Amino acid sequence: MSEGTMQRRAQRDQRTKRLTRVLVGAAAVPVMLVAAGCSSDSDSDSGKDKAATTTAAPESASPSPTVRAAAYGKLPEPCSTLSKKTLEELVPEAGSGKEGTSNDTSTRGSCSWDSLDDNGVKGSQFRWLSVSVLRFDSNVTRGAGDELAHDQYTKQLQDAQAAEGAQSVKTAPVSSTGDEATIVRYDLKKKEGTFKQQTVVARVENVVVTVDYNGAGLAGDKTPDADDLAKDAQKAAKEVVAAVMKANGAGGAASSSPSASAQASKGTSGDASQDASEGASEGASEGASDDSSKRPSKSSAKS
Repeated sequence: MSEGTMQRRAQRDQRTKRLTRVLVGAAAVPVMLVAAGCSSDSDSDSGKDKAATTTAAPESASPSPTVRAAAYGKLPEPCSTLSKKTLEELVPEAGSGKEGTSNDTSTRGSCSWDSLDDNGVKGSQFRWLSVSVLRFDSNVTRGAGDELAHDQYTKQLQDAQAAEGAQSVKTAPVSSTGDEATIVRYDLKKKEGTFKQQTVVARVENVVVTVDYNGAGLAGDKTPDADDLAKDAQKAAKEVVAAVMKANGAGGAASSSPSASAQASKGTSGDASQDASEGASEGASEGASDDSSKRPSKSSAKS
């Protein structure tokens, strides 16, 4: 083989090798593009699946509002809350009690008694006794009945302590009378004499009990002992609390016990009457009785 022939063959082999490298490189590019395309499509599909899953997932429903059920749903007849014996001791000359007006006796009521013991030229002993009961229903908007009653209890104590013309105001806790109880004592001087006012405010579950008791010596008779009046007022308050409990099947014991409200179902719906609760609150503010005007804290006591 001549030298020229060998050179031509070597050149041909080199061209063949270059062409092979070019073809191999060109073939690799589509493979990479296809792989990249597959990866991109896969990510896109995954994103769509996630979006679809998110869209399809149902929204969590908001839980329905609930409120603790009120323990007591009844009130006793206000004029029947005190025993005959107690009435004879506190208002010996009183006749039948006078029931106050109420447009909803299931949430509020009151009763009052007047007693005037006329001793002729020696003067007279006057006593006035009033009982009021207010019940609060639970409501999802306003809250649990016992909490509403506690708010009213606090308000009535503040009102009693701020009575117009009250002198020598004193307060003291009262034991074994519902869930909480306080007595407010003060003197009120009127032209008829000095009236010794005793107001006991108590709460038992979702009911507020108020006992007002005052006395005075008129026309020269001696002023009654305030401590004796306070003991009588506390005794009356215990009886009224017991009557509330008995009316609701709670045994009638006036002493405090673990709150039945706390034991009531916490899942009870708050569709209890809002109007009833608001009515009770309004009734308290208005005195829950036409006879409340006889209370020295609001006007002159009856002589």
